[in-house]
Formats: sequence, structure tokens, C-alpha cells
Amino acid sequence: MKLLFASRNTGKVTEVAQLLEGTGWRVMGLSAAGTEVELVESGMTFEDNARMKARQAARIFNDWTLADDSGLEVDALGGEPGVFSARYAGPKAGDADRVRLLLDKLIAVPGEKRTARFRCVMCLVDPAGEDRLFEGKVEGTISHHPRGTSGFGYDPVFIPKGEARTFAELGLDHKNRISHRAVAVRAVVAHLRTKVSMPGSAKPAPGPGGPGRSGGTSGFPGFGYSPPDLRP
Repeated sequence: MKLLFASRNTGKVTEVAQLLEGTGWRVMGLSAAGTEVELVESGMTFEDNARMKARQAARIFNDWTLADDSGLEVDALGGEPGVFSARYAGPKAGDADRVRLLLDKLIAVPGEKRTARFRCVMCLVDPAGEDRLFEGKVEGTISHHPRGTSGFGYDPVFIPKGEARTFAELGLDHKNRISHRAVAVRAVVAHLRTKVSMPGSAKPAPGPGGPGRSGGTSGFPGFGYSPPDLRP
């Protein structure tokens, strides 16, 4: 089965592809799908942005489509950066710039007050155009300095609850067992098992034209993406 993940963020696409390994779903990001369309995400909540992106992409590709909006919420900063996590230091800033700005704002905040959480809201749109939201989150704290080389975004400064290492130190395989995105993807997979035939599921799959229909065409050009093996 094919699943478009409506993102150009290679880190996110790789994570979702790895999380869906063994489920029977093949994942493709927007860049690999061969479209230059830029999806609008002008909402003020993770839910609004996830639904907005998923619906836009689904109209273009006419197939199962998944989109997410995720970010970091730091309690000492009133929830910043929140929905602006990817644009925290400006539209042209990189991950290192955003991490630096975050740590600068927290420089006088002691360890016990550096609580934070990663949130991920995903929106799944089926071929009939119906959508459904799923959420995952993980609590933790912000370190005083970046640590680790794995992952992306704020991973070098986020220490998940119950761990002594940052996401970037844990490595992708470990992170994908406990992350906010992993929690959301597991909920998506559980829902998909009730809708289409997947390994271990006896429910018949709908035709490519949508649930209860046969025929139809997919908007995916040359679907052949398979995730790299990033396990240590």
C-alpha cells in the first residue's frame, strides 16, 4: 500500500518511513513524489496545520495521505516555540540557530524548571477525502547544552522523561520507540488496520478508487521509495 507523507523535511520522512516498516505501507515524501507545490500551514494550532497540509496534498495525489505538525513546548517560555518551532529563529534559520535561540532564552532557568514536551498531531486523509486526527506527545526537559549527533531539530537538547540522554544521543532506533511521532504513528497504524488489509489483518482492502469502490487511479508517479536502514 502507498502512503504519501506530506512533508519535505527529510528527517521526518525518514522517521515515518522507518516507523511504518513491516506494516505493508510504503512511504513517500513530497520531494520524492515529484511535486514542487508548497503546502500552506497558516493555522495557530498543531491540529489546524496538520489538517490543512493533509487536505491540500490529498487533493493533489488522490490517495492515502498523512501530514503532521509537531513542535516543542517549553513551560518556562509559555509554550514557545510551539507551532512556530520550525520558524523560531526566522524562516531561513537552521536547526543550530533555533537551538541556540532556545538555549539563550533559557540561560537563567534552572534545571528543575526546564520542563518541556514534544507534541505531534497527525492528520490522515483516505481516498474518499475523509480525515482523522491522531496525537502523540512525550514529556521531558531541556538540557543546558546540545548533546548528540543523531536526529534533527531540537533533538540535541531534549531529554525525554526517564532518560539521561537527549534524543540526539539515543539514536534513531531508540528514539522511534518512545518519541511523540512514534506514539502518533502507532495510533495511525491501529486505525489503518481497521480500514484496509495489512499484514495480520483479515479485513479486505478497498479498491484503489476508495473504500467500497474498485478502479480509480493514484496520483503517485513511479512510487518506489524505500527507507534506508538507519539502525546502529
